[in-house]
Amino acid sequence: MTKPVDKVIYVDNHIIAVIKPAGLLTQTDRNDDESLIDQTRQWIKKKYNKPNNIFLGLVHRLDRNVSGVVLFARTSKSASRLSKQFREGTIKKYYRAIALGKLKQARDKLVHHLRKGKSLKATVFPKETPAAKRSELSYEVIDLLGKNSLVEVTLATGRFHQIRAQMAFIGHPIMGDVKYGAPTSLPNQEITLYACKLVFNHPISNEEITLTAPEPKTWEQFKV
Repeated sequence: MTKPVDKVIYVDNHIIAVIKPAGLLTQTDRNDDESLIDQTRQWIKKKYNKPNNIFLGLVHRLDRNVSGVVLFARTSKSASRLSKQFREGTIKKYYRAIALGKLKQARDKLVHHLRKGKSLKATVFPKETPAAKRSELSYEVIDLLGKNSLVEVTLATGRFHQIRAQMAFIGHPIMGDVKYGAPTSLPNQEITLYACKLVFNHPISNEEITLTAPEPKTWEQFKV
């Protein structure tokens, strides 16, 4: 039986936002796998005593290894309007990551071209390349953790594995991300990357909403 989601940070009649832990899929096609969308449906059923099928619109997702804020739509109208915001890039997405090593520049904008491969890994190209999509992010180093760097990343585009691939391309993969060059993995398939903030317009009221996620508790060990 699917358990309810652990933490709901915002809910009204139109949207619901929750915290996804690392290691959990946002959505799965297999009935025997736990997923965040199923856990969120279960929370709604329990909270509002709704026994029937519940509509929940998936408007974006996080990689399985990544934790943080995930927003769902509770109506088809909200799903359509939120999807439009994501598609047009008006939603602001902020992430924090522990990158291996000390970055030479305290802040920078990275522009590359990414191509998703059949191996479910993104290949980074410094210039325009066939089938590769322009990918842009900005980062700022906000703390040094021993030999590593705590960075805040703002996405201008939303490509497959974008932060993971671009940070690795400049020589600073995300801690635990062995797929992109980190030397060792972390428990529970985690990598030190989480979606810390999402800023968007409410799909019905048009009010600006800011959702934030606390830093994962597992990161405390990296700050000693």
